[in-house]
Amino acid sequence: MQREEAVDENIEKFEFQSEAKQVLELMIHSVYSNPDIFLRELISNASDAIDKLRIEGLRDDRLSGLAKDGKITVTVDRESRTITVSDNGIGMSRDELVSYLGTIAKSGTKEFVRAVQEAATSGNADLIGQFGIGFYSSFIVADKVTVLTKRAAGDEAWMWDSSGDGTYTVEPCERDAYGTDVVLHVKERPDDADGEAEGAKDYLTGWTVREVIKRYSDFVSYPIYVDDTGKEKKEGAKPEPVNSMKALWVRPESEVTEDEYKDFYRHVTHDWDDPMERIVYKAEGTTEFHALLYVPSRPPVDLFYREGRHGIQLYIRRVFIMNDCRDLIPEYLRFVKGVVDSEDLSLNVSRELLQQDRRTAMIKNSVTRKVLDVLKKMRDDRLDDFRKFWTLFGVVLKEGIISDPKNREALMKLCLLETSDGGRVSLDEYVSSMKPGQKDIFYLSGGTSETLSASPKLEAFRKRGVPVLLLSDPVDELWVPTAGKFADHDFVSISSEDVEIPGEDESQDRESAKKAEESGIASKLKEAVSKLGGSASGIEDVRLSSRLVDSPATFVQKGEPVSLQMKRLFKSLGQEIPSDKRVLEINPSHPLIEKIAQKSDEIDSDGLKEWAVLLIGLASIADGEPVENSKEFTKTLACLLEKA
Repeated sequence: MQREEAVDENIEKFEFQSEAKQVLELMIHSVYSNPDIFLRELISNASDAIDKLRIEGLRDDRLSGLAKDGKITVTVDRESRTITVSDNGIGMSRDELVSYLGTIAKSGTKEFVRAVQEAATSGNADLIGQFGIGFYSSFIVADKVTVLTKRAAGDEAWMWDSSGDGTYTVEPCERDAYGTDVVLHVKERPDDADGEAEGAKDYLTGWTVREVIKRYSDFVSYPIYVDDTGKEKKEGAKPEPVNSMKALWVRPESEVTEDEYKDFYRHVTHDWDDPMERIVYKAEGTTEFHALLYVPSRPPVDLFYREGRHGIQLYIRRVFIMNDCRDLIPEYLRFVKGVVDSEDLSLNVSRELLQQDRRTAMIKNSVTRKVLDVLKKMRDDRLDDFRKFWTLFGVVLKEGIISDPKNREALMKLCLLETSDGGRVSLDEYVSSMKPGQKDIFYLSGGTSETLSASPKLEAFRKRGVPVLLLSDPVDELWVPTAGKFADHDFVSISSEDVEIPGEDESQDRESAKKAEESGIASKLKEAVSKLGGSASGIEDVRLSSRLVDSPATFVQKGEPVSLQMKRLFKSLGQEIPSDKRVLEINPSHPLIEKIAQKSDEIDSDGLKEWAVLLIGLASIADGEPVENSKEFTKTLACLLEKA
């Protein structure tokens, strides 16, 4: 930065480095994605100036009490095309003015880029404060910026002026009171063919400015007034602040009414139903933040859309930063709404996105633990409410068992899972009610709740009084193998071929089983199945079953089960469907199997193939799967009925 001689000896002209214009263009066109934030940045700076005056007043008697009536005024003058942001904060001296507002010029493009790279490496640099970047967002909407300022307890006022073209000037000026005015000379909006600015907001209207302030600065601690010079004012009318200044999350719960909490919920969610749960949280220690979170009483429509509005609102020192911040809450808690307000989170250069640093991770972990603790308390103290919650959001919560190993056990303890006995139980309740000798947690997955409940695979378990978890959500087929076990008890699918059913076997007629074994019906049907080809694809064996009571046949899996839902998932993703190795189990006590066994010596090869097709079709239907060759199955069924 170089200083030039000016025509007026009182005006000091400073020339930016040759790269400064490139820096400004980078700031205006690349760093910020939303032009509205220029007003947020200037109001945030004004609030900081009043805060600084209050703090310095504690050390300097001359400044004591000056900040008690702190306020910010935004004046919109359409005739002169200016927006002025004024505060009665600490103000700046001449040297401070040059230092603070000349920082980005003093650094230059090379230094700026180097600092961005260092921040990306360390994840711990606050480029906003270091480079005065927030102030330079003014040039998004202005082609010239003038700053008038006078330091509290100072004698001189100064004016800083720049068009962002490589130079700025500093000169003495007149200002009666301490504080700062930032005057933006708003650019002409580009006109389209219809005479309206395409995609550009008109910031020279009071309602636009009010809208932006309400959105980004509603909870700033000091009143913000809007003076629209083009709007007629009622005589004697008292100006009202635009912002509410009611940051509920920093106030003690005892001072906030239930209606205020509900109103704020509607403000952040646009949901007019009352929330199911409210979480007010203040974290102290290494990382301090406030959180006001809500669990809705109904799921948002975009709950399962990857591009949906997920996350919570982020504030830093009560200044709005962004909606739907996904960095502060895990994906499986995406139904939670509300705000997090931090004092010291790191942002990127545009103050729009979080730097991925240790503090961000700490807040995310802390918020997650708090939400899970509140859900646990709801389950323990208000079970009916928790059952409603689980019905609405349980399927989403189960995603965390896969993605969040740190909180896996806590999430599994929250699960309310349907059982073959009817109703829902927690895993703790299932384990505590296990039958003598039962070591494993039995489950059945891969279909709708109705299909699973009617599955033949449950028959022997029901006969012996052994409950089975019915897992009908697609995510169940992912989290169960990921978790593997709960409280030292393995999860075992009753679709697997080798399942030991606890309790005494009273499910079958031993005499019928003996006769079926002597007839060799299983091996004869296996031979018939091997000759069927396509309709029997994946069937590797036929066996006598010990798990069937009322049904003639069912399929069990060799190796890892591959359900119909999983097959559909792989197909939808364009992936190769895993090979399906199945065993056809037949019930030796069922009248149909008894008849086939008795007649097996008289039935020729084609006849056995017909019975094999029938049993395969019946097993598929019982599992809720389509019959692989429905035409063949229908023809065979008609033929057998005709013979009967």
